Order: sequence, then C-alpha cells, then structure tokens
Amino acid sequence: MSCIKQSDLIDSVADALQFIACYHPKDFIQAMSRAYEREQSPAARDAIAQILVNSRMCAENNRPICQDTGIVNVFVKVGMNVQWDADMSLDDMINEGVRRAYTHPDNVLRASVVSDPLGSRQNTRDNTPAVIHTQIVPGDTVEIQIAAKGGGSENKAKFTILNPSDSLVDWVLETVPKMGAGWCPPGMLGIGVGGTAEKAMLMAKESLMHPIDIQELIERGPQTAVEKLRIELYEKVNKLGIGAQGLGGLTTVLDVKISDYPTHAASLPVAMIPNCAATRHIHFTLDGSGPAEFEPPSLDDWPDITWQAAENTRRVNLDTVTQADIEQWQPGETLLLSGHLLTGRDAAHKKIADMLAKGQPLPDGLDFHNRFIYYVGPVDPVAGEVVGPAGPTTATRMDKFTDMMLGETGLLGMIGKAERGEATIESIKKHRSVYLIAIGGAAYLVSKAIKSSRMIAFEELGMEAIREFHVENMPVTVAVDSHGDSVHESGPKQWRIKLEGLTIAS
Repeated sequence: MSCIKQSDLIDSVADALQFIACYHPKDFIQAMSRAYEREQSPAARDAIAQILVNSRMCAENNRPICQDTGIVNVFVKVGMNVQWDADMSLDDMINEGVRRAYTHPDNVLRASVVSDPLGSRQNTRDNTPAVIHTQIVPGDTVEIQIAAKGGGSENKAKFTILNPSDSLVDWVLETVPKMGAGWCPPGMLGIGVGGTAEKAMLMAKESLMHPIDIQELIERGPQTAVEKLRIELYEKVNKLGIGAQGLGGLTTVLDVKISDYPTHAASLPVAMIPNCAATRHIHFTLDGSGPAEFEPPSLDDWPDITWQAAENTRRVNLDTVTQADIEQWQPGETLLLSGHLLTGRDAAHKKIADMLAKGQPLPDGLDFHNRFIYYVGPVDPVAGEVVGPAGPTTATRMDKFTDMMLGETGLLGMIGKAERGEATIESIKKHRSVYLIAIGGAAYLVSKAIKSSRMIAFEELGMEAIREFHVENMPVTVAVDSHGDSVHESGPKQWRIKLEGLTIAS
C-alpha cells in the first residue's frame, strides 16, 4: 500500500507541463524526420523543416514549442489501495500543479483558458482549470497521462453517429478535408468508435497520448480488424494530398489511432480528434517514493537539418510596401518580411467591430492604413527576450471581420495560419489584398525574427492585445494572392493528382 504526498502530485504535474511545453516526444521527432526525408513537395518540406528546427531550438533553450501552450487534459487512474497524505481534493491538487507550471517565473507559459465562456470570457490568468478524467482501478499507484492541447487542433474535433452499416472509412475521408489546415498537419488522428457520444470523444482524445507506431505496425502486418483499419486510413488520408500546413504534399498524418468500445445495436458513434504539430503529452506513475522525474531527449534525436530561405526568396519592406507590390506576389511564393506590423486576433477584432459599429474612433495610435496585421497571441518574454514564442493562430476565426477590416480600416494584408473561407477569399480579391501564412508549430523560430515589440491598444486583453512588432526576415508564404487564388485549394489538388501516379514507400 502506497502513500502519495500532496506535494509530490502537485510537483509532478507542474514539472510534466513545463517539460512537455518544451520537448516533443521522441517518437514524434522520429516520425517528422521521416516525413521530411520523403517529402517531395517543396512547400511542405520547407514547413516540416521549420517545425523540426523550431523543435530543436526549444529543446536547447527550454522555451515553448508553440505560443498556444494549450488547455490541460488529464487522465488519472487511482489505485484502490492508495492512501493520501493530502488536505486538497485530487482535482485541486492537479489544478495547483497547472497553476504553478503556467506561472513559473523562469518559463511563463501562455494562459489561454477563459471562464464564463458564454459571457465575459475572462482569462483565468493561470490556465486553470484543467479538464480531468478520473478512474478508480485496482492497485496502489496513481497513473497520470497529461497533455496540453492547442486550440487550433481541438477546434477541428468531429463527431457523428453513423448507421451500423455505414462506412467509417468513407466518413473519415469525407471529413478530413473539411477540417482544413487549422490543426497544423502533419499530426495524428485519434478516433473513438462505439460506446456513447461522450465515450467516443474520450476514447479519441486519450488515443492521441499513445506512441506513434504506424511504421512498426505496417512492417509486422496487421493482426486485428482495428489494426487493418488504422493502416487503411493512414494510407488513404495521406493520399488526399493535404500535406504539411495544408500546402499539398505526401504526409498529412503521422499515425492514426483507433480505440473502440461496445455500443448499442442501433448505433455507431464515431469521434475524431486531431493532434497538431505541437504534440505535447507524457505519462508518469506515482508510487509513494517521490515526485516523477522527466529526462529530456538527447539532442542527437533531432535530424541534422537547418532552415534558410532560398536564394530567390522575395524580400519585402513592410514600411514601404504598396498595393502595386503585393499584386505581384504569387500563391505559394516565400517572402521574408522586414519592418513594422500590427498584431491582433479574436478579441481585438471584436472590439474594433463594436467601435466602428457605434461610430467611435479607434484608440489613439492605432492606424491600419497600408499595414499588415499578424494574427498572434504570443507567450510572455523571459530572460531578455523581446517576445516569447509567437507563432500564428488560425486565421479562419477572423473571417467574419475581414471584409470590415479591409473595407473600413485601410488594412493592406494579413498573416496567420490555415485556409480562409470562400467569402473571405472573395473579399481579399475585391480589395486587392493578400493573405500570408507563417508556419504553425514554429513559434520560437518565428519569434527570433521579432526585434522589438510595443503595446498599441487594448492592453487589458493580455495576449490578445494589439502590439506593434518590428521584424527582420520573418518567413511567410503567400496563401491567397490579390487575385483570390488560394494555395490551400491548389496545393492539395495538385498533390492528389500527383499521388495517383506515384508509388512511394510508406
């Protein structure tokens, strides 16, 4: 019979969250390295290179892999023979660990959780509470699986209840393209089949914490119906040609996980949840001997690659760029941006919309005329940094505000991640604007291009406030040009066609 100390659980949760914020699991590094080696799409290969270089930089400097340091998901199995030396509840102990992790003075993690979700949506400032699932099981240990789940991938979760005779494969192949690129592929797909609606979702989520092993499975051969289905979906999803960041390419998923459970004879509940390129999870066990310890991966686990822009990359001065200039940019073209740009995302756009609707002027010093806006909510800086990891957020959420911003503020262009909706693309075309993407999953790498940062407006919004960044050689890709041509449409379409004629080793 073991006795688990309150301090050991709190310290273990805090240490685990700091650890996974900065270190990719070794199996993910290996899978991404393999994807990089086999990738034939230049745009996708470049994106994977940035993700891997960012990953190594974060490991070397103990900084978050992504600016979205996630909402904490915890699966706890408590042995029935465990005794506690504690005066807090299990949930309170876990949340105290989350609080300490996200407010650690040496490595502050971005607080993304808001309370009163249908009302004020106030940031809790310490990323609590976690989402906790507890089981009581035989034994005398406490097992914890913990993950930090980014909003971009979580927002792409899908659920359906199929008829028992329907094809799960057909539903997945129809649904994945509709998820867009906001989940930052390549990543994993977690699929839960059976049980009830909530059981299917829980199985899908928990399956994402299993190690990537699809290549080992392919090599030894499937032995069960679920294993056959995993391989079939892995191969068929990758043949969709969506590719890294939705730019078109060979690898969209690194693995497909499937968990199942008995269900009602009239039902086939199916949940699908993706994990992004900032895959962050770990498993540990407490047995009463002290807090968990976490060993960083060896730097030798990362591939020996570097990222640098091609010689013919277009260099853009944001302080002098004109309408005529942006009309020369081509879909899929890489740019290096230097100069000043503004930041802003959901809450800032809502404030601007409300002010304009009321006929109110924008705050002093906030002028979007002939400027670019970067959809970002950065991590707080530490140790002399100008800004912490500052990768892009999903641009689709700003679609509802885009025509207003382009038509009423004089905004010239936008930078984010993932695709834009049809109406937004039409607005970009109408206003002869442009939409650029930075690589989701390369937040620390992007932050190194930011040379200064100053507050402009809405400071009360915290990470969602409007700032002005001065950047030097910030790498971006033209995703929607001034004619309304979208690389997120053309790239996957071209690679679907190419994949039909390619024979590539899995």
